[in-house]
Amino acid sequence: MTIFGAEPSMTMNKACAGGFFLSACFLLLPASPPSPASPQAPPASKFQIEEATISKVHAAMKSRQLTCRDLVAEYLERIEASDKKGPALNAIVQVNPTALKEAELLDRRFAQSGLTGPLHCVPAIVKDNFETVGLQSADGSLSLQGFVSNKDAFLVRRIKEAGAIVIAKSNMGEFAFSPLETVSSILGTTKNPYALDRVPAGSSGGTAAAIASNFGLIGLGSDTGNSIRGPSSHNALVGIRSTMGLTSRAGVIPLSFLADVAGPMTRTVEDAVTVFQVIVGEDPDDPATARSHGRAIPDYKASLVRDGLKGARIGVLRQAYERDNLPVDEDIAGIFAKALEDLKAAGAEIIDPAPVDVSQIRRGQGANACRGFKYDINEYLAKQGERVPVHSLEEIIASGKFNESVRGRLEQAQRGDPTGPESDACKAEAAYREAYGAAVTKAMDDLKLDAFVYPTWSRPPQLIGSANQRQAGDNSQVFSPTSGFPAINVPMGYTRDGTLPCGMTIFGRAWSEATLIRLAYAYEQATHHRKPPPR
Repeated sequence: MTIFGAEPSMTMNKACAGGFFLSACFLLLPASPPSPASPQAPPASKFQIEEATISKVHAAMKSRQLTCRDLVAEYLERIEASDKKGPALNAIVQVNPTALKEAELLDRRFAQSGLTGPLHCVPAIVKDNFETVGLQSADGSLSLQGFVSNKDAFLVRRIKEAGAIVIAKSNMGEFAFSPLETVSSILGTTKNPYALDRVPAGSSGGTAAAIASNFGLIGLGSDTGNSIRGPSSHNALVGIRSTMGLTSRAGVIPLSFLADVAGPMTRTVEDAVTVFQVIVGEDPDDPATARSHGRAIPDYKASLVRDGLKGARIGVLRQAYERDNLPVDEDIAGIFAKALEDLKAAGAEIIDPAPVDVSQIRRGQGANACRGFKYDINEYLAKQGERVPVHSLEEIIASGKFNESVRGRLEQAQRGDPTGPESDACKAEAAYREAYGAAVTKAMDDLKLDAFVYPTWSRPPQLIGSANQRQAGDNSQVFSPTSGFPAINVPMGYTRDGTLPCGMTIFGRAWSEATLIRLAYAYEQATHHRKPPPR
């Protein structure tokens, strides 16, 4: 492959400069110096994509050191070398066959008017449950193989409009069921790039493994119980689960309409914020975003303040992770204790413990469950018409085209009789969630807190093939999903002699993303825990 438009002889000369076959290479040098390059032609040296950031990419483009085409080509080469070969992470379901052409178009537009948007030529990895024009969206399941939507999910459209290129679709836990591992009938098992015998968590584990391994610059995932924050923790990433209603789920195949949230997964807080600014906002195709109506969207980049922890009051939410039957892993307990010390050193006041009183909050009596997977997937499939190969949960089960590990969940959902959004059950569920959020808010107000913190997982990534819900130590399923309030995972360190990543969750009031970003960024800049996988 040529590099930055170089001829093969130039590529060979690069090898000569590296000392390979030196005497033979002299014979390939031109007899006279080549004509000077045009001002817009970048030099023939590869841009280092490992741990690249949006700002570094854009700076290289502005200085004519990098073209969009060559950036995309490098990411494609990396996927080719490491996803099915080498470490064989098995994170990528499908590579975008038009990515290079899209990059060439952006290069032409850049030559005319500069950057096309805040995500100009940002290669994005998108989870397999996001509708994406021209690319399959199978929700990890062979039962939906071949489904190519005629429109982009709202978030996919937003990042494209900002200049991003969807370079690939990523593997996921089938139907987004598993928070523990990323296993699907469409692709199989995804590995954790930090330890190939370990899980990357789920269900957005393909996006997490891909971004951690530098297969793309940014990623999109979805989070019902922990599926952005959990994989981000296991892969040393930043992941944002926003306030319910701040980001649209339109075009994301549902797991649970009551709790699904879509958002960014990146290697740095700054990159996560750049994506987040692009994707937030009201969408008539997702009624939940009506909660955002009339609410001004902050300039989230204003929260990227290095001393943002000074004067902050942060509570330790021990209720989220302390269990009598599952003690916190010693490594993680030590790393979290160090994280609290780092927060203090950066100027925060730590309130420990900082309890939330939810003892009296109960779901009211209602007929059956509110909505549920059966209701939501049937409603979604019915809207797709003949574009999808199956049209209901019943047809999914009848097809037999799914990983055997999800059969029980599918059959259990089919036996249920969930009721619609106007039912007594859904009204009772809404009241319960509102009361839960009120309890969180009251605790924060009483203690004058800016945020809560806790370890995202109580245990390190489990071994592939032995993932066990009871032993995994997932701490994300309750507070943020039930309240609908935002939470951010940020890298906290590494267990097992510095090999396995672990993360810290920063959780706060509704609509407090700007505050959480300020705290997360200041912690990240004070600690710099993120490091790439060892391969």
